[in-house]
Amino acid sequence: MQVLNTKAPAARRAPRAIMLLGPAFVAAIAYVDPGNVAANLTSGARYGYLLVWVLVMANAMAMLIQYQSAKLGVVSGKSLPELLGERLGPLARRLFWVQAELVAMATDVAEVVGGAVALNLLFGLPLPLAGLLVGAVSLLILALTSRRGTRSFETVILGLLVLITVGFLAGLVVTPPEPGQALTGLLPRFQGSGSVLLAASMLGATVMPHAIYLHSSLARDRHSTARSSPEALRRVVMATRWDVVIALFLAGVVNIGMLLLAAATLNGVAGTDTLAGAHAAITAHLGPAIGIIFAVGLLASGLASTSVGSYAGAVIMGGLLKVHVPLWARRLISLVPALAVLTFGVDPSWALILSQVVLSFGIPFALIPLLRLTADASVMGVHRDGPALRAAAVVSVVLVIALNVVLVVLTISGAS
Repeated sequence: MQVLNTKAPAARRAPRAIMLLGPAFVAAIAYVDPGNVAANLTSGARYGYLLVWVLVMANAMAMLIQYQSAKLGVVSGKSLPELLGERLGPLARRLFWVQAELVAMATDVAEVVGGAVALNLLFGLPLPLAGLLVGAVSLLILALTSRRGTRSFETVILGLLVLITVGFLAGLVVTPPEPGQALTGLLPRFQGSGSVLLAASMLGATVMPHAIYLHSSLARDRHSTARSSPEALRRVVMATRWDVVIALFLAGVVNIGMLLLAAATLNGVAGTDTLAGAHAAITAHLGPAIGIIFAVGLLASGLASTSVGSYAGAVIMGGLLKVHVPLWARRLISLVPALAVLTFGVDPSWALILSQVVLSFGIPFALIPLLRLTADASVMGVHRDGPALRAAAVVSVVLVIALNVVLVVLTISGAS
């Protein structure tokens, strides 16, 4: 009887620990959006396994930064936008909100465009109509959130993440990569200026500002009772760490898998620098079934990422301006720029590149305050960053910001 009694609490703790997981899986969607798909497939098609190390490094930094965001929300009981709103003056707060909104909208354009391209590939729909359908479905997802709460939103996003994983990795079953060559990709190196630009794009896109803002809010809401006692808070912080590690590990597997797929089957194939071109190449080399599965994964990526982006926009506005706009209203407003891009015939690939450049300008505004707040004992108490974590965070933040600067400079110089 004593043996049974000692095991029972552990058995009960496991399900409770699992129930604490979830917010990081929503944030992880930002790392498998259509922009990441394009960059990863282009890398594998052009340079084979050369840049595997870039994605491994990017994933490690993403884990660290998203953990910082989630921990800030759990410990402080406030989101990053709320904390910034309390510390900034009226004018600075509004200016900060403007840049954050512009970055979120630019990211949303890329995500709607990616979903529209997927519907075009699957059903031949005109891109403007396809974009409108992507917006309508994401509106339904957000309406579910408004009615049933964030847990329902997390469940839907998790389901889409499963579709993304299957859609982007199914081709590896047909043509698995050569393990020895894949391992050589872990050695950091470049092959000309083109690989430097692509690496900067892949690493620079590691951190999405809207995912940082949103993750702190999701973790705060999910664990609103965590601060009832020091022990409860410690337990939730630990669970948050595992949540981030598991979710971002899955996102990393998907990203690396896409690069390996392109390296194994599309190396040297022309036209893979666009989503449509990559889909055509995958269909030609792996068969129509894999092509359809890939397009379904791309559609799930667009739907999930644009829903998460709209949710993040509401969090940003609510935290900084104390203005709460219904999610459906934000969805309709943020859909307008994406539909304009699709309606006026803007090249989808160019729209993805431009959105990445705009996003790059917003990176420092999210990362630097996050770094300062998580090291502040008045905000974090005993859970503030220790010396080792702070040093790792500083290195990651400096590297991400520097690479985004490189990306912007190389993109502008290449376009001129």
